[in-house]
Amino acid sequence: MNKHKTGKKSITLSGWMPGICLIAAAFLFGSVNSGCKIYSFRDISIPDSVKVVKVKYIENKATYINPNLSPRLSDRLRQKIVSQTRLKQTNGNDADWEIEGVITGYSFSTSGISNQQVATNRLTVSVKVTVNKIKSGEVENYDVSRSFDFAASQSIQQAEAALLDEMIRGLADDIFNKMFSDW
Repeated sequence: MNKHKTGKKSITLSGWMPGICLIAAAFLFGSVNSGCKIYSFRDISIPDSVKVVKVKYIENKATYINPNLSPRLSDRLRQKIVSQTRLKQTNGNDADWEIEGVITGYSFSTSGISNQQVATNRLTVSVKVTVNKIKSGEVENYDVSRSFDFAASQSIQQAEAALLDEMIRGLADDIFNKMFSDW
């Protein structure tokens, strides 16, 4: 045990070690963590004049149609916009922006082979989004596509059921980021 005398009291360095270790760990964690980019949606750029948005039903015009995808994706996108922006949702004709989308692709392919057999399949979903900025008269188009891998042992129906929540969440995030964060 190391002791240093300071006046009449002796200070034990080993008693300080847990505190010093905590400070060092906090500093190290803060340094490492500061290098990681944590993206938030606080830096969204929406003109002040835009206050109301209308998210129309996302149509499904893909060759293969998953009947749950359109309604759930439409709802998720509406919820995301309302909860993460200052925009208000409308179903009327008073919108500053109208957002519409079309599911243009929904396809399956092989993505991995092991021992000369299919090991992994891939479901790819593509959506074309149009933002009609009514006040400025601008129209912007975005193409979003995302792939979802699943085991070849699953049927298409099993994979769709297992991946549906992930598809909805991922596609809504990608559409949102394209429109508001220019990703």
